[in-house]
Amino acid sequence: MHSKAPWTDLGEFLKTCRARLSPRTVGLPASGMPRRVTGLRREEVAQLAGISTDCYTRLEQGRVPVSRPVLATLVRVLHLDDAERDHLFELAAQGDCVPRRRQTQKVQPQLGRLLDELTATPALVLGRHMDILAWNSLAAALFTDFDRVPEKRRNYVRLLFTEAAFRDLYLDWRTVARSCVAQLRLLAAQCPGDPGLTALVGELSVADADFRQWWAGRHLAGLRVGTKRLRHPAVGVLTLDWDSLTCSADPTQQLVILTAEPGTPSHDGLCLLASWTADPYSPERDATA
Repeated sequence: MHSKAPWTDLGEFLKTCRARLSPRTVGLPASGMPRRVTGLRREEVAQLAGISTDCYTRLEQGRVPVSRPVLATLVRVLHLDDAERDHLFELAAQGDCVPRRRQTQKVQPQLGRLLDELTATPALVLGRHMDILAWNSLAAALFTDFDRVPEKRRNYVRLLFTEAAFRDLYLDWRTVARSCVAQLRLLAAQCPGDPGLTALVGELSVADADFRQWWAGRHLAGLRVGTKRLRHPAVGVLTLDWDSLTCSADPTQQLVILTAEPGTPSHDGLCLLASWTADPYSPERDATA
């Protein structure tokens, strides 16, 4: 079994950045000949960066370290923005050490108790990789029965991209999904080389073409508040405002709550869903299901 090259993630990032550029974008003359690759060729990037094609090829293969001056040149050549530049430097540093796998994260007790008290508001706790650490009964009724999802797969972004029923809840799925990818990019910059995060990104890059494209893109502005529009199979369309609160005891844990404007159909729908959650054998629920 072959071991993974130390700078594989750096090489993959360089490939995706190269693929989105055209010769015209970087000022190269058009040859008029058909191109066999999407974006720039390796030799074109090497030419613009002032290094040999062989050297750049080995960079994309993840088998050689790269100096800071060469990184700075590649930032310019590949037209990277500030966030992408930071990400590139973080990836370059990953090969210098072997990151340790972190222990399984558990919800902070005070957040768990707070969830139990929130009976009329859907709420869940997200962890360091946007893992779903805990939820209340109304969040389960709104999204899915998280108890039925294996713990190792209980991740908000994974469900959003790989579970059809979870995905179909969102009327604005693409907007929500791109925002989640942006949030993962920010987490990756803060925790370079995190094995769990790297594995999640690799899994979703293989599973979904949209994720793969957005991960390599420039949309990096994650959100802490916003509005979600859901199509719930029992109570119809819901427009919900969401906010996230950071846990002081563990800043990697976020309490996410969703609310609706009082007096709106969305608020009425949440109240109806809450009543069914309080009384799971309600005849009205059976009639609607």
